[in-house]
Amino acid sequence: MTVIAGDRTLESKILKKIHERIIKNFLDVIVLAELRNGPMSGYDVIAYIHNKFHLLVSSGTVYSLLYSLERNGLIQGKWNERKRIYTLTEKGEKTIKTILNANDKIRNFLLTLLKAQQTNTKATKH
Repeated sequence: MTVIAGDRTLESKILKKIHERIIKNFLDVIVLAELRNGPMSGYDVIAYIHNKFHLLVSSGTVYSLLYSLERNGLIQGKWNERKRIYTLTEKGEKTIKTILNANDKIRNFLLTLLKAQQTNTKATKH
């Protein structure tokens, strides 16, 4: 059953919020994966996230993330005229390769987690 809330369904609102949470929580992985395709500036990251996922992330969020990734040795930033351009380091390349190779394990973990929650919810209703 779908509950109508104004022009949008409750289900739609919930899915949108989950989508936003997933994108924001995995923003580092998304950025590292996209940097495999070539260098990017902070503005490029914001535009990529907006165009690909229809989510507008703040510049503060993006630049804070880029600074953290750089501090951890996963990316390297260099000034190019008036903007800083980021590229993957060797450590960043190995890290994202490991994460992407674990794709099936991550998917199975999430499915198991959601199924366990679904089972727990059904059990408490009876």
